Amino acid sequence: MTGSGAGTEEGAATNAMWGGRFADGPSAIMREINASIPFDKALWREDITASKAHVAMLGACGIVSGEDAATISAGLDKVAAEYEAQGVPENWDLEDIHMTTEARLAELVGPVAGRLHTARSRNDQVATDFRLWVRGAIDAMDGSLAGLQRALVTRAGEHADSIMPGFTHLQTAQPVTLGHHLMAYYEMFRRDRSRLADTRARMNECPLGSAALAGTGFPIDREATAQALGFYAPTANSLDAVSDRDFALDFLWSCSATALHLSRLAEELILWASQPFGFIRLPDSLSTGSSIMPQKKNPDAAELVRGHSGRVIGNLTSLMITMKGLPLAYSKDMQDDKPPVFEAASLMELSIAAMTGMIAGSTFNSERMRAAAELGYATATDLADWLVRVADIPFREAHHITGSAVKLAESRGLALDQLPLEDLKAIDERIDERVYAALSVDASVAARASFGGTAPEQVRLQVARARYSLGMEE
Repeated sequence: MTGSGAGTEEGAATNAMWGGRFADGPSAIMREINASIPFDKALWREDITASKAHVAMLGACGIVSGEDAATISAGLDKVAAEYEAQGVPENWDLEDIHMTTEARLAELVGPVAGRLHTARSRNDQVATDFRLWVRGAIDAMDGSLAGLQRALVTRAGEHADSIMPGFTHLQTAQPVTLGHHLMAYYEMFRRDRSRLADTRARMNECPLGSAALAGTGFPIDREATAQALGFYAPTANSLDAVSDRDFALDFLWSCSATALHLSRLAEELILWASQPFGFIRLPDSLSTGSSIMPQKKNPDAAELVRGHSGRVIGNLTSLMITMKGLPLAYSKDMQDDKPPVFEAASLMELSIAAMTGMIAGSTFNSERMRAAAELGYATATDLADWLVRVADIPFREAHHITGSAVKLAESRGLALDQLPLEDLKAIDERIDERVYAALSVDASVAARASFGGTAPEQVRLQVARARYSLGMEE
């Protein structure tokens, strides 16, 4: 009996084997797993730009006629205008942005569109497009980091004299200024921008013309396309050019390092905004309330910046593992290079913007910070330094004397500079009234006037240097 029942059983068996979404079997699975247009459509601007440079070179070299080159270039402009206005269509049968663009070009200008792909492959095409995209992402991220630095420098200048506790092990260590603390993050982001600059310089070679893997037999001018696309030179080895994704890994490493710094700053803002600290009030626009506790003001933006760092680092790990075992040259695994890069760039853009807003819009409670610095015996090191400098006591002995003074102050609930002189002299008779000049938090920070120290004069010097570096008007 071979009626509809048999057909139904066969269909059920097919679905059981391939899954409910893939009624057509392996071909449906291949179509979906092979298509990259859902994500690589983000490269459409770079694809159009690189294609125009390529066809202009083909025309200049006489590989295609000048008329055909002009027709193709004008057609690409029309495709770009459509994409800009309507978005990129997703026809999975065309697989990717390259075939999608070429198919639409053929609809607009006819068979002459087929000449565009002369002397190139999708391998060097995607390598070029992806480099162009990453280069643009680097420039955008660098600009965003410069904006964050400007916010930090501005607030540091406002708080060059504001005293707060400096911590080690999250225990009060020595008094510092808020300006000094904020400038520490300026330095971190300065290094991050330096990493981005290194990445940009190292990646700025043009793969176009490498073709599939071995180069091309056409008499192309790779210097011309490299120059037209803003690269300083063409890549020197066609095998390496189509299979290299170091530039993407370098970018993801730069993103990861920056994300770590953003996460550290976010963590401090979260701590400072908590009631036990009370150092800072975050802007309402970057905070949320509680659905049940009306007194709550949650630092959600900072927490999400902290959380995003894990996703960014995961993107780096993902691509490293994808690339670790690939032989030369191109393998289809490399199609998975773009989603982690795209996601990381998007997360970094959002995280940097959120952090810039928090730094620029927060209100710092200088009085609360100063009080915390005064309560934590943060000037203990200053007492030890005074004993070494003025009383000529070896540091290890001075350290022991200071510990005894802190223990006494703790037992009486006093700050070090509130201990009577007779009590200090009872600990060590070499202490005299001059010690009090060293025991205030103001004296402590003022004494740290070595280059890069926390003294207000040093903070102002570093702020001035940073403002100059950032091109900020005085």
